[in-house]
Amino acid sequence: MVSMIANCMHGESHKAWMRATDKICKGKYRSQHHRKGLYRLPQISRDSLPDVLCQYLQYALHFASIHSLDDVLKECFLDLGVFPRDRKICADAILDIWVYVRKLQRHDAITILSQLESRNLLNLTSNSRGSTTMPYGNTSELYFSHRDGMRNLAMYLGHHDNILHCKRLFIERKNFGSLEKWELLRDRASHTQILSILTGPMEVNDWYDMNFPETEALLLFFTSTEYFLPQFLKSMKKLKFLMICNCGTNKAIVKGLDVLSSLTQLKSVRLERLILPFVEKRGIEALQNIKKLSLSLCEGFGNISTFTKLQDFNLDHSNDLELPLGICNMPSTLSCSITNFHQLQNLPYDFGNMSNLRILRLSALPSLEQIPVSIGKLVKLEYLDISQCGGLKELPKEIGQLKKLRELDMRECSSLTTLPSTVCELSSLKLVTCDETIGKQWLQAKNISIPELRVEIVEACFSLDWLDD
Repeated sequence: MVSMIANCMHGESHKAWMRATDKICKGKYRSQHHRKGLYRLPQISRDSLPDVLCQYLQYALHFASIHSLDDVLKECFLDLGVFPRDRKICADAILDIWVYVRKLQRHDAITILSQLESRNLLNLTSNSRGSTTMPYGNTSELYFSHRDGMRNLAMYLGHHDNILHCKRLFIERKNFGSLEKWELLRDRASHTQILSILTGPMEVNDWYDMNFPETEALLLFFTSTEYFLPQFLKSMKKLKFLMICNCGTNKAIVKGLDVLSSLTQLKSVRLERLILPFVEKRGIEALQNIKKLSLSLCEGFGNISTFTKLQDFNLDHSNDLELPLGICNMPSTLSCSITNFHQLQNLPYDFGNMSNLRILRLSALPSLEQIPVSIGKLVKLEYLDISQCGGLKELPKEIGQLKKLRELDMRECSSLTTLPSTVCELSSLKLVTCDETIGKQWLQAKNISIPELRVEIVEACFSLDWLDD
């Protein structure tokens, strides 16, 4: 049916397609010939015909939109099919695949994400303030989800008749049913580049012996309170991106971490809803080359200073009282994001030791009482986010030493009513986002010594949308 509709509309403009969709949804038809031909289709009643046609025409529209993509955009769209349906996924997950597997520059990957949204091929939402803008390329609170039918379409277009040669492979195992794909992969080598697996609880012996020597991205989704990593990770010598996501409501204990010892090419690790003393386990030495570590709703970090080459560290939604040990001893870190850490009262005194930081997010830390004076040592810092830190009463005068700071987000800092005079020394500052009370003081600083400063006054817009999967 898609073919019939597409042939009928071949050569028409995008607006013509949209008008046809609207007409069919209202029970109208493009021509009597079209109508009679459609009535002859089997298993479709006259009463349901408009709804069915509307759905199929929308699919045809998406087909046309996808086939108009260039090769890079099309590959990126097909990658979306490896994520489970009916879930919001942090945009960082797909962006990391595009960066480390597709070898795109991050700013190009972000552009592609926006282009796919503009073509209605995915949904983008933000957990922070409802806006999908990305200051300084920050996507840690940006989420994507599949539009209706788009995941199936991505999987269909990326399908390969031989499962062993699929570039992208999604397999699931619920209640130990639907094992056909698992049987086909048993004791065989697969050429899959991106592998995604959805299961329930998995014991060490529940996994089949499979071989994935070409896999560069592995996504493990499960619902359980205990989970064993598959032994076939040892065969993934080319693995660059690893995501382990517990889709249940309670945090899960992950076991079998020794299989990580062979992953010497790994660049990015993303963990969600896990209890994991990650850096204290066997095999962690092999992960010293990772560039990005993202932890969301996790417990038990140990000493993360082991990751001496870490460039990007993200810690989101933690119930711990303190930050992971060694967080200040990561000299290569360029971006650090600590958000929704509701019980954190103090940052380490030597926080300023991360002297190469360009981006620092300390957002939604309502119990944070002060920022250490060592922040003045972050002389390369360009972007600082202290939004939703309601317990913060003052900024240290050392903030004036941040000569390269270009953007500052300090909205919803209700207890912060005065600025130190040293803010007038922030000569590179271009944008401050804040509430009305503190905004008046920034306007005074602008008039005194920061003429190019733009002060954006915003209203409070706190959201708990992240609780909704």
